[in-house]
Amino acid sequence: MNRNSVFLILIVLLLGLSLWVVLPPDGERLGKKGFQFGLDLQGGTHLVYQADLSKKDATMTDGQVMDSLVRKIEQRVNAYGTGDLQIAKQGDDKIVVDIPGVRDIDEAISLIGNVAILEVYEAIEKGEYVYNADGSYAYHPASGTLSDGSTTDTLTGKYLKSASVGLDSTTNKAVVQFTWNDEGAILFEQITTRNLNKYIAIYLDGVIISEAVVNSVISDVGMISGMEAKDCQNLAIQLNIGALDVPLEIIQRADVDATLGSDSLNKSLIAGIIGIIIVAAFMIYYYGVSGTIVAVSLAIYCSIVLAIYKLLPVTLTLPSIAGFVISVGMAVDANILIFERLKEELLAGRNLRYAIDEAFRRAWPSIRDSNIATFITCGILYWFGSSFGAFMVKGFAITLFIGVAVSMFSAILITRSFIKLLIGEGIIKGLSFREVKKNA
Repeated sequence: MNRNSVFLILIVLLLGLSLWVVLPPDGERLGKKGFQFGLDLQGGTHLVYQADLSKKDATMTDGQVMDSLVRKIEQRVNAYGTGDLQIAKQGDDKIVVDIPGVRDIDEAISLIGNVAILEVYEAIEKGEYVYNADGSYAYHPASGTLSDGSTTDTLTGKYLKSASVGLDSTTNKAVVQFTWNDEGAILFEQITTRNLNKYIAIYLDGVIISEAVVNSVISDVGMISGMEAKDCQNLAIQLNIGALDVPLEIIQRADVDATLGSDSLNKSLIAGIIGIIIVAAFMIYYYGVSGTIVAVSLAIYCSIVLAIYKLLPVTLTLPSIAGFVISVGMAVDANILIFERLKEELLAGRNLRYAIDEAFRRAWPSIRDSNIATFITCGILYWFGSSFGAFMVKGFAITLFIGVAVSMFSAILITRSFIKLLIGEGIIKGLSFREVKKNA
């Protein structure tokens, strides 16, 4: 078995794997979840937050705070089970968040924006309980002594080990169950000991969310009740991820409708398919047998690129689809450079096999250099999209980069392997270029 036959087998296997990913049969298959679509195609929630950096920890720089905010917001949304999150810093103090598929904007805001500072308070007692003006109990922070002998003013969420959603055995309603770490357990035991048969409360971001009478001394566990199931889930996520470093203020919010996006997607796909068919028809008409090989290579190229989009995954928006269509044109462009060089070699009277080798060898520097220039442009666009929250620009850069990279593989390996194999097997005796015929 010669080298070209080996390449052909590898190409067929790669095509099969790509189609398996892109068009999976029923059952558990790689890529079964499907392609991920962006906000413009799927609809969802668009939020822009401004961070109050004046309240940051003095030991942290503005950049560190913003990076931490981005990371924690991303963890919160991902833990909630919402995919396709797009998040980026915008300027020095803003964060842009796009969540495709999430239409409950208030729920998204609650999940993302709460600072989630958890604090344990105890009822103020001066002979008897002290009440607020509205008749509710008055509380103050519950202090304690740590294992090293130092004191802390308040038992806060930084001493939490984990939090989860459970059911209250008495009411059968959702509650947040949490576990303190070693230091938190020491503090909580002190607090519950001195408040036995008295009220303690749990505050979140300065607002009371739960209060109860301490019936027994507790050390490492606790429970927050009185909330809806979704609120319990959100709170558990926020507590597990940790408190945001500074408060966030919403300065822009939008619920994006997917109706227009769906229509645009269908029209874009139809336009892209028509464009690819026209390009393939032109290549077949102008380059004959070689053009037919390119058309086949182009189909393989498209399946490989779409499989990569699905596996990474790449979030598809209208601009990113445009990047894919442009990359198809550039894949054809690489083949045109090769074939034009091949025509020159044949017109010079070169042997067909030698002409093919020379055409690919001499066309390669031009293909390489032009694609490197495109890669640099993609890098600039990606940086711009990441820095300014322009997700569609970022998506365009990603799809174009992947498409161009695969086009180099397609032109140099797939097309060349097909041509040399067909010639080697004697299936084709020559290549029918119009200029070659005219000058023969």
